[in-house]
Amino acid sequence: MYRYEQAKEIYAKLGVDTEKALNALKNVPISIHCWQGDDVVGFDSRESLSGGIQTTGNYPGKACTPEQLMADIDKAISLIPGKKKLNLHASYAIIEEGDNAGRNNIEPKHFKKWLDFAKERGMGLDFNPTFFAHPMVKDNLTLSSPDDDVRKYWIEHGQACIKIAEYFANETGIPCVMNIWIPDGYKDIPADRLAPRARFKDSLDKILSVPYDKSKVYITLESKVFGIGLESYTVGSAEFCLSYSDYKGITPLMDNGHYHPTEVVSDKISSLLLFNEKVALHVTRAVRWDSDHVVIFDDETKEIAKEIVRNNALDRVFIATDYFDASINRISAWITGVRSVEKALLFALLQPESLKELQNENRLTEVMVLSEELKTAPFGDVWTEYLKRENINPDYLTEVMAYEKEVLLKR
Repeated sequence: MYRYEQAKEIYAKLGVDTEKALNALKNVPISIHCWQGDDVVGFDSRESLSGGIQTTGNYPGKACTPEQLMADIDKAISLIPGKKKLNLHASYAIIEEGDNAGRNNIEPKHFKKWLDFAKERGMGLDFNPTFFAHPMVKDNLTLSSPDDDVRKYWIEHGQACIKIAEYFANETGIPCVMNIWIPDGYKDIPADRLAPRARFKDSLDKILSVPYDKSKVYITLESKVFGIGLESYTVGSAEFCLSYSDYKGITPLMDNGHYHPTEVVSDKISSLLLFNEKVALHVTRAVRWDSDHVVIFDDETKEIAKEIVRNNALDRVFIATDYFDASINRISAWITGVRSVEKALLFALLQPESLKELQNENRLTEVMVLSEELKTAPFGDVWTEYLKRENINPDYLTEVMAYEKEVLLKR
């Protein structure tokens, strides 16, 4: 407590109220992706990954059943502070033996166990249609396929997912973000770039023809620059997805691994906030592109958080994590990544408002000096105080390795 009191005084001299920052942070929901725990395998089709997605590594203890995945999520969230949501992909439907449901006709009942899991823990649910790793992905195409049957199948999947998302929102009382991303594209230079995008637009129009409560379900659209095996062209480019989101009045979603290496999402947030009620983020760590490394407390994660906080947009930005690493302990990956997002938000909340004023007055020397001073301010002591107030063990590694020995290595 003594160290926190000292930190509180130091920050006060810099014009920062640490109590205000801590109270704000504990109420920011982070949507935690379920797919870190089983390497994006899911439970409905067991097809190998497709659409430019790869999970590398073979660390022991991967979850292979819904019960195992739920247990692992439980362990992770017990070591993550703050407000949380659970983010599901449609491929995690729990379909009983004898039920022949496909992705085009999944129903709320196939997610009842997930709903019960979330409600028991006081969490909301977010949702994603799964347009990959399935026999109906034909020639790497889904909603943009020239095959009418393929396109119809995936349109029906998207429509079914809207109903499930609204079910989650109604049952939990917490709005559900439903994110649409397709991997569609071509490995080499296409002869026709327009027609696939026209088909994609038409498919999205049909999906969104399903009525839903827009105060409960926020449908988002996510772009991608390229994928492994789809290097030359992706149908759902940034320009397409932003234009379509504006055209239909849905929410744009930015994944900070889905842009060219010299682009950063932190620079895009302010622009989107000017023209959208809400903005959604998938926070990852791109190493030489969308490699979906575990999020760490790095510069871009900090800048993303600063843009959210400085623009008073904590209630306008949906924040979710999205990465998968099979080369390290999967529970630790969850905890490290989500804690890093929260650290970045706290770091942003501990920035003085005076920085904006100094910029407006063109006192840029002072902006630089104060920004540098903040880098060595006692941030760690405030973070430790946050963990203490949330009753979270700072030393998660010991607990994770014990869980690995007792549970993961016995699978």
